[in-house]
Amino acid sequence: MAHQDIYTIDTGFVRPRFDAAYLVVRDGHGAFIDCGTNHAVPRLLGALAEADIDAARIDWLILTHVHLDHAGGAGELIAQLPNARLVVHPRGARHMIDPSQLWAGAMAVYGETVMEQAYGRLRPIPQERVVEAPDGHIVDLRGRLLHCIDTPGHARHHLAIYDSYANACFTGDTFGLSYREFDTDQGPFILPTTTPVQFDPDALHASIDRLMALKPEAMYLTHYGRVEDVERLGAKLHAMIDATVAVSRQADGVPDRHARLVEGLTELYAARTTEHGWNGDLAALRHWLGMDIELNAQGLGVWLDRQRA
Repeated sequence: MAHQDIYTIDTGFVRPRFDAAYLVVRDGHGAFIDCGTNHAVPRLLGALAEADIDAARIDWLILTHVHLDHAGGAGELIAQLPNARLVVHPRGARHMIDPSQLWAGAMAVYGETVMEQAYGRLRPIPQERVVEAPDGHIVDLRGRLLHCIDTPGHARHHLAIYDSYANACFTGDTFGLSYREFDTDQGPFILPTTTPVQFDPDALHASIDRLMALKPEAMYLTHYGRVEDVERLGAKLHAMIDATVAVSRQADGVPDRHARLVEGLTELYAARTTEHGWNGDLAALRHWLGMDIELNAQGLGVWLDRQRA
């Protein structure tokens, strides 16, 4: 289904409704925003059939940032799109042209077997097909202007994309995580992602404020989908960032800090989802958020260590 000629594509990464890419359409041409992993490429090409667009009429692949759940399939996808160019933050461009460092860094965390299974090998993108997008860069999709906004806080190479036609932002990971399994009659539930290695709460607050100042009608999150009620969600996200920082400070200096961070985040998310009217138990919370809790705890540990550096 499309809303304002924006198609949400479930990339299939990890589980259903976890990782989204988007297809924006204008006058028979299109732009993908994020792409998931190599394994998502058939799904993205399938979306072209749904939108009745030929692969040759995709003009752009825009990446919010180069983390592999957003960009791992970029090389494979670009190879299937003969006229598309890649748009990426200047800090991320070199990793798309030569992904060896990106691969090595992720492999050090996950190991080669998991990397092959989860992501597939990263395919380099020819330099002449890569466009660096600094803050304020505009991608012109047949007159539909897509504004690139530098939004650090989750990653220093992060862009959000403002679609002035739809009055909506594609936020990558800047505007947090909102899984449909936690929707209640109060609306979506939202929490920030502090995953390694560049979490910066002050920068994240500022980036969220910058997006909110645009007064968008909706946010399109990678994790997951279109959310409205933007003012409420923005306020909740600011409060959750502050609460997350408080959890990390309470854990700092204690024995087995990582375990305490995991415990503190679990307690925080359990309390806030209960306030939100979600009636799942702790086992259900861990089922849906266990991976995020682990990665967020790792990111908070890196942030705490950086404060002392």
